[in-house]
Amino acid sequence: MPRSTDLSSHNLIRKQFLNHTTSHVNGPLPFLNPTSAHVHLDSPSPSPNPSNPPASPSIKYKWSSRNNRKGRHTLAISPSLAASPTPTPKPTTTLTHILKTTLSMLTRYPYWDVSWWVAYTFTWGSIVWVLNAFFVFLPYIRPQDTFATEIAYGGGITAFIGATIFVVGSVLLMIEAVNENRAECFGWEVRRAFDAGEAELGMGMGTEKGLVVQEKECVHHHANRRNFVGTGPKGDSSAGVKSSGSSDEEGAMTKEERAMREKRRAWIWWPSMKELKEHYLRELGFLASMTQMAAATIFWIAGFTALPGIQNNMSQGLLDGVYWTPQVIGGLGFIISGTLFMLETQKKWYLPAFNVLGWHIGLWNTIGGFGFFLSPIFGYYTVHWAQYQAGCQTFYGSWAFLIGSVIQLYESLDKRVVVVEGAGNHDG
Repeated sequence: MPRSTDLSSHNLIRKQFLNHTTSHVNGPLPFLNPTSAHVHLDSPSPSPNPSNPPASPSIKYKWSSRNNRKGRHTLAISPSLAASPTPTPKPTTTLTHILKTTLSMLTRYPYWDVSWWVAYTFTWGSIVWVLNAFFVFLPYIRPQDTFATEIAYGGGITAFIGATIFVVGSVLLMIEAVNENRAECFGWEVRRAFDAGEAELGMGMGTEKGLVVQEKECVHHHANRRNFVGTGPKGDSSAGVKSSGSSDEEGAMTKEERAMREKRRAWIWWPSMKELKEHYLRELGFLASMTQMAAATIFWIAGFTALPGIQNNMSQGLLDGVYWTPQVIGGLGFIISGTLFMLETQKKWYLPAFNVLGWHIGLWNTIGGFGFFLSPIFGYYTVHWAQYQAGCQTFYGSWAFLIGSVIQLYESLDKRVVVVEGAGNHDG
């Protein structure tokens, strides 16, 4: 069995969820962990009437490694159920919801959520890079409006600030990746409603009224206002149950489960070597985040050497080595990272996922990476046309990063996604 079809690496199949069935377990690369699966949200307890099985093919949870890392939950409802009298959550693909979430980007500041901090940090870093692009590009298209130190001071200082913010955002991205939730947090509860009392239900005499779909407490660390990453709101983020569980529950856990439960009560800086080999180095999201941090760190060297007083006191050879070359390496890393984030959301490595927000985030970051990669290649040449192109590449690359960061900020605030199957095939 290819590793990309084995969900055990995410610990989704556990005793308390044996009634749940999974399908469409998939990943774009067969030698890496799966990145998506459909979990059919059955009733967690047997139906009181044998003629009413708990399975509900009209409702399913669309799990993905990216959503799991971001603390998001996607619920898919069939068109027939959406059109029925059964009360179900409203689709989040409507214009009203999109506008409401867009407005919340200016009014909501969930400082306890590391995923929000990742998006928020990169958004401000991209804004600084857009300012930098104006400083370094405008002198070549409107020389009459420039001032003497526009490129040296305006461009140099903003480059250092922007590169530093990108490093901070990349560190937060890695913290998010190594503290992913590896539990069965669905975020939604599906149960059957009966018009009988509890006594009648116990005898299997209830008459089914329909399905009830409602939000369920999230055990991802993103929902806990008391910590940055690590434990869920009222319990253990690994086990998916309250940490103050009964002694019977503790006794039923295996030694490995207890160890995992204890370990996941606190967030970690870096996984163990065993975890790296067995899990993280097979995770597309982790590989993308690690590449992003390495690229941002190398790129920061160029931000530092761009400062006035440093750049204008270097020979051309030294300038090429410590200013332009780190940009080439860093820009290439941004391209690889963005591509990996795109791949993570795809069913196949060659099929774009136009219906997933995360894919568009990766796309714009890849475009931004190309801009930051091509800019120094032109920058090696001191002739006017090459310097013009260097500024141009920085200009569109900065805007691409800003677009991707804004979409990511929207994604970080839209935690519970509801889609109607077949209605645009949007997967959040």
